[in-house]
Amino acid sequence: MVTMRVSADPDVCVSSGQCALLLPRVFDQREDDGVVVVLDESPPPELSDTVRQAVAGCPSGALSVVPGSEGS
Repeated sequence: MVTMRVSADPDVCVSSGQCALLLPRVFDQREDDGVVVVLDESPPPELSDTVRQAVAGCPSGALSVVPGSEGS
């Protein structure tokens, strides 16, 4: 099975927190500066639509989704 893989570029993140509010199971923020932290780089398939929503709603474009490898 091919799974999705989530990544974040902390250098691009503007600390809006939209992703963490939408999907706290996958995204969080560092306490000191609010920069995104990916908690689950390979979220389960049932979260794929919400993950894509979070990526699309990121105001800085810091988040991305790429297909994972077979069996990830």
